[in-house]
This record gives sequence, structure tokens and C-alpha cells, in this order.
Amino acid sequence: MSTEEDAKWLQWVTHQFETIAEKDREINLQQFKTALNVKEASSFFAERFFTLFDSDGSGTITLQELLEALTLLIHGNPMDKLKFLFQVYDVDGKDSGVGPSTSPHSAASPLGTGSGSIDADELRTVLRSCMRESAISLPDEKLDQLTLALFESADKDCNGAITFDELRDELQRFPGVMENLTIRCGSASRVGTARVQVPAAHWLTPPAAPRRPRALTWAYWHNHRSHLLCLAAFAGLHLLLFALAASEHRARGASVMVAKGCGQCLNLDGSFIAVLMLRRCLTWLRATWLAQVLPLDQNIQFHQFVGYVVIVLSLVHTVAHIVNFALQAQAEASPFQFWELLLTTRPGIGWIHGLASPTGVALLLLLLLMFACSSSCIRRSGHFEVFYWTHLSYLPMWILLILHGPNFWKWLLVPGTLFFLEKIIGLAVSRMAALCIVEVNLLPSKVTHLLIKRPPLFHYRPGDYLYLNIPTIARYEWHPFTISSAPEQKDTIWLHIRSEGQWTNRLYESFKTSCPMDCDPKPLSRSLKMKRSQRRPEVSEKSSENHLFCNIKCYIDGPYGTPTRRIFASEHAVLIGAGIGITPFASILQSIMYRHQKRKNICPSCQHSWMDSAQDEDMKLHKVDFMWINRDQRSFEWFVSLLTKLEMDQAEISQEGPFLELHMYMTSALGKNDMKAIGLQMALDLLAKKEKKDSITGLQTRTQPGRPDWNKVFQKVAAEKKGKVQVFFCGSPALAKVLKGHCEQFGFKFFQENF
Repeated sequence: MSTEEDAKWLQWVTHQFETIAEKDREINLQQFKTALNVKEASSFFAERFFTLFDSDGSGTITLQELLEALTLLIHGNPMDKLKFLFQVYDVDGKDSGVGPSTSPHSAASPLGTGSGSIDADELRTVLRSCMRESAISLPDEKLDQLTLALFESADKDCNGAITFDELRDELQRFPGVMENLTIRCGSASRVGTARVQVPAAHWLTPPAAPRRPRALTWAYWHNHRSHLLCLAAFAGLHLLLFALAASEHRARGASVMVAKGCGQCLNLDGSFIAVLMLRRCLTWLRATWLAQVLPLDQNIQFHQFVGYVVIVLSLVHTVAHIVNFALQAQAEASPFQFWELLLTTRPGIGWIHGLASPTGVALLLLLLLMFACSSSCIRRSGHFEVFYWTHLSYLPMWILLILHGPNFWKWLLVPGTLFFLEKIIGLAVSRMAALCIVEVNLLPSKVTHLLIKRPPLFHYRPGDYLYLNIPTIARYEWHPFTISSAPEQKDTIWLHIRSEGQWTNRLYESFKTSCPMDCDPKPLSRSLKMKRSQRRPEVSEKSSENHLFCNIKCYIDGPYGTPTRRIFASEHAVLIGAGIGITPFASILQSIMYRHQKRKNICPSCQHSWMDSAQDEDMKLHKVDFMWINRDQRSFEWFVSLLTKLEMDQAEISQEGPFLELHMYMTSALGKNDMKAIGLQMALDLLAKKEKKDSITGLQTRTQPGRPDWNKVFQKVAAEKKGKVQVFFCGSPALAKVLKGHCEQFGFKFFQENF
């Protein structure tokens, strides 16, 4: 850090210390834990750091002791930090014998309480605490294997103890760890994140300065040109309509001009908002050249945007009419009072029995109700049905709009006809014949895996979604879910549904009970029947107590297309799923491997295999990178068997470099730049190399701790030069913004799953 940054950081640490410390200006262990928000179950490292910070052994930390220890970790050389790390691991005895470095840039090292060596039991204790800090749960046998893997690798002289020199030599075998130990911070806001971290990093790090919004760069324009052009056309059309309507009534005053101008714009928006929800039409358009011109993937965002525009225009339209009515009521020649003009049909305002004013009030009230119930706090807080039923008020709103404005029916004629035709077709198709949920698997993290008998004429593409209705859960509610099975799987449709709202929770709980709704009383007979009558899916996640054979009636509406349909036309596709956001990619990955295997040829004589160089017309892919980001360990169990099979298929393909590359990230796990996880991550690396599989997921792909460094990830993708890169994401909107920014920086096309 520069002198100025160092001074700011020192001031921040002093302020934080004084906030926690009492009048004696010292912090005890309990205050230290409280400041770090440490739970008792994972207090090992907090206690170790407190002991090492307390250099005089008084049982409290003074400001001077805290600053000396932190200065060592921030300004000390790599040897200083290695010695501190050794003291953290050396938990027994009295003195570690590891003195301070003589480097002119280092501070005095705090005294440890160790014996000068680390035995296997000490290492096991530390690794167990590492697992708790990273929210990793492994059986004791696996913990023993991890301990022995790291201990045997570090104990070079096989004397049953790891010395400081041996630990240093072992760390040097892991370049990433050493790099994190030696890197220098560039600013105070990066203290504790660019080097070996201490538990107090979040407490001792000043708040970061807010990021400035991205400028309208060429990369941003390249990724959003269709979006921006449509917005410009939308705004231009509104200005034109407003100007034409206002000029037509310029003789009646400014308030009438504003009201009529807004009213003409509302004629357009009231009908256009329905066009954005024509899912069947939009799915058909995705297969045409218009998909390259129109931002079809942003139809939901445009629908919401038009909704906001309608709210604003309606309020301005209403206020303008109120001003006009007030002026009329004040005129001496007016036979009507203000309230009569606003609420009654007596003045005869409107083209049908003077209904303009009462219908306008009703429209505004309905619109405000719909707007309030469409907020994310309503939709995502377990009250989706409130959003669903209030949104159906578009039907009475259209009727009121026809009665309110003399020209609205002309604007609604074409889009309204298409809308109702689509609704009628959807209702007819979905209700033509009830389908059956034939199997249910209850997966970790409250995920319900449904297997629905596939209708003969149900054709879909990888990544598509459908609307599901289960009358026994809610008779009139339809909810969208991505199809997680590949189209090549002919017998069943897979849905993976995470319990996040009232409907999904009811679904999960209904199967969790001992006798769910319509479960088959003869599960063994049904199992035998299904095995004989259909080809079972090669991959399935199930456990004996959470796997049920059922015969539950349901209805589906779809399929509908998504941005992921573009994947097969990509050259280098990067698929990023966060949490349950893997579901569209589960279908896509299976279909990709199925199509890729079709290129494989085997010689009948020598069994030599090779891949056809010719590309399929439907798939131009040269490389696929799949990245799955999960918060905790259990979440990976949703699709472990699927990913295992994909790895096996990949291993059978002999070619230069992997066609499909998996990247797994666990955000709760601490990385190698954190003192609380260095040992565990080293042990996991060693055991993964030995067993050729990851200890967390069981896959060959090593699970990476923490969040991805997107800059490094995209640099690696760009360096592979496998063709034009397109990034497809399904997950949280917050992460989507981050990824979109990086894609703009690297010139990658970005697509986000929306429905």
C-alpha cells in the first residue's frame, strides 16, 4: 500500500478497535469472537489467532499488539507469513521456536504456543476445523485419508512430525499458495483478500468505494445493439404519437394536450404489452432470422419496462385530466361540479354513455393493485398466487379500456386476437389429455425431481421450459420449469424443482409424507412394469427412502424456447449455472454428448475409434466449458450421477483436448489464500491426484473453493481460440450483471435464461 492508503487503513483499524474495546482499550477473546461474528462451532481459528495476536500472553489484545500482528501479515515477507501459518497449525507445547524474520520490512512475529513441530493428530484437528470453516462435511474415514495424504507428503524424513522447514518445502510445491503469500496489495480495500487472509478480514477492511457505471463502450453496444435499437424505436414512436395527439387538441389547452398525448401512447402500450407474452409466437420467431434482429431473449424485461411506462403515463394522464376538470368546474358557465366530472357519467364524457371518467378511475385502481402485487417481494416471498390472480385482471382492464377510449379497440384488434388464440390453443393442448407423474425423487436442498410420462407428440429442444399444473397441489396455478432431460430421452420428461415458494414447498412436502397424494399401492409391480415397457434413463438421482413410484395427474403447457437454443449454433459455448440454474444445462449437456457421440466411429476389426471431422448441421460446437457454482456441498448431489456419466463419455473420446470441460465451484469453501483453508485445500489436491477423483463430489473434476475469478476464467477461454465465444447463464440477476460486464470486456456474446 502507498503511504496515504496505509494511513487510511491504520485509521480504519483504530476506529474498529475502539468501537469494540472498552475503557481499558483492550479486547478479550469473547469480544474478538463477537467482532468477527464467529460461531462457537467454528471458533478454533479465532482462538488460535487471538492467542498469536496476544504476544504478551495477558489474555487480551491491545491496539499495539493488533497492529503489530497485522503489519506482519500485510508488510511482512513470505517467510514471516509462513512462520505465522506454522504457529497456527502448531497447537500444542509452549514455544514454537519460530522467531521473527530479520527482514527490514517485517514486524516482530507474535509468540506462538507450539512445540516446534506438527504431528498427525494436530494436523487432523486443524483439518477438521478447516472443514467446518468451509462448510464441508466428510466422514471420519475421509478426514483420516486427507490428513495422511498431507502429512506423508510433508514429512520428508518420516520421523512422525512436520517441521517448519518441511512445511515450507511442501507449500513451495503448490505455486498458487506461494503466489498468494507473496502478492502485494494495491489498495487498502484489498487488505486480506489479495494475500493469506485472516479471520478479521471483513472487520478490518474499509468499505470499498462504489463502482462507477459502465460507459456506453463499443463492447456494450456490440452486446446490446438490438436491445438499444428497440428502446430507441419505442421511445421515438411514443414521442411521435404524443406529438400528433397533443397537436390535434392544442386549442383545448395544455392539460388536455398532455392527457390526450399520454392517452394515445397508452393505446399502444396497452396492446403491445400483450405481444411480449405471446410465448408460442416468440418460440416460433426464435427459429427465424428475426431472432438475430429482435431482442427476443429480453421479452420479460421489456414486459416489465412497458408496465412501468404504463404506470407513469397513466398517472400523468390522470393528473392532467384532474387539472382540466378543476379548471372546468371553476368556470362560471360549467353546470357540473368537480366530483361529477371525475366520478359520474352525467357530463357525458366518453364515447359509450359517458363512461370515460368512472372507467378511468377503475383502471387506475386496478393498475396500481397489479403493480403492487407484481413486486419481487410478493412474487419471491412465498405469495406467488397473489401475483398470479391479480395479474389476471388484465381481462377486465381490457374491457374497461375499450369502454374508456374510443380508439383502443383498434390497437387491440390484432395483438388481442393473437393473444386469445394462443391462450385457447394452449388450453386445448394442455387439457386435451392428462399426463401422469410416474416417479418422484426427493433430492438434497429440497429439490423435487419429477419424471412425467412423455406425450407422443411432445417435441422440444434442449433448454426449453414448460408450464406445469398439478390439480392436487393447486387447481388453477401454472408454474414455469425448465426441462432437465434431453430430447433424445423418449419416454419421460424430467423436471427438477427447488422449493422456494408456497407452491413448490407444498409439492415437496406432499411427497415427503408417508402416503403422498396418489402414490401407487404396488410400487414393485410398477417398477417391474416400467423396466419392461420402457428404456430406463441411464442417469438418475435417487435414494431408497426418497424415491417413489406414483400415478399423479398433471397438465403441461409448452414447450417454450429460451436463449439456450443458440448454444448448438455456437463455436465455443461457455455454460454457467448457479445453484438450481443447472437445470437447462442438464438437458443441453446430455444432448451435446449424445450428438457428439454420433460422430464417433469404431473399426470393427481393431476396435480403433476416431471422430468424424465433419460437423453436424445442427451443431457447430468445437468446445464446451461448463461451470457450476454452488453454495454448499449438498447442492452438488442434484446431478452428480449425470456429471459422472458425462465424464465417462468424455474419457472414451480420443481427440486433442477435451471437447467438454467441467468446472465446479463451491462458494462456502475457503480458498488457498485463506489461512483457515490452506491445509485442507492442499490435502484435497493431494488426495484427488492419488484417487483420481474429488473428495467433495466424487467427480474426476476437482471442485474449486470460493467464487471464480472471472477475469482469469475468461482470459483462459479467450486464449483457447476455439472460435467465437458465447456465454450462456442461468442463475441470480446479481451474478448476471457481473458476467455481462466481463463479457463486454472480452467481446463475448452474453445470453441469460429468463422466464
